[in-house]
Formats: sequence, C-alpha cells, structure tokens
Amino acid sequence: MENLKDDKFSKFQVTIRFYMDEAFMALVPTHRVYINELIDKGIIDYYAVSMETQRSWMIINATDKKEVEAYLVKSTLHNYWTIEIDELFVYDSQAYRLPALQLN
Repeated sequence: MENLKDDKFSKFQVTIRFYMDEAFMALVPTHRVYINELIDKGIIDYYAVSMETQRSWMIINATDKKEVEAYLVKSTLHNYWTIEIDELFVYDSQAYRLPALQLN
C-alpha cells in the first residue's frame, strides 16, 4: 500500500444521498465491512451517516475523482446512491493538531 500522507494524494469530500428499502438494509453489513477496510487502510478519514436526511459524508484520500469513484462503486450500496465529489483545498480538524500540553 502506498503512503497516503504523500503529496500526490488529495482529499475529497463525498456527499451521498441515498434511499432505503428492505434490500438496502440487507446490504448494510457488507457495506460496513468495506468501509471499515477503507478506514483501516487510511483511504477514508471520516465517515458519517444521517438516517434523518438520508445523507452520508466521507473524506477520501485519492489521486483524483476517478479513483474516488472507483472506491465508491465497490460498495454494495452504490446503486442506492447519488454522489457528489468535491476536491478540498483546506481540511483541518482536531485530529490533525498536536495534543494539548499537559503540565503535571
């Protein structure tokens, strides 16, 4: 596996709108296994789902939008999705900061 911290990788915000039916719910466990694999490999930085609005958000590390799409199409849920992919210019969070100094 390549080092995902390399400069040749960009961060992409993925917004997914989805619809649910019984078949969708049956595919969720397989989808979660796949998403967990991508998180473990450092391909996905974060993954969030709102059942209320039937939307999902991810930050994906990839070289371009085609690579992002290639990851997404491998999900068992991809036929239920409408996808929007945006390359990010700035991505900042507490996870990317140094821990606060604790004096004893």
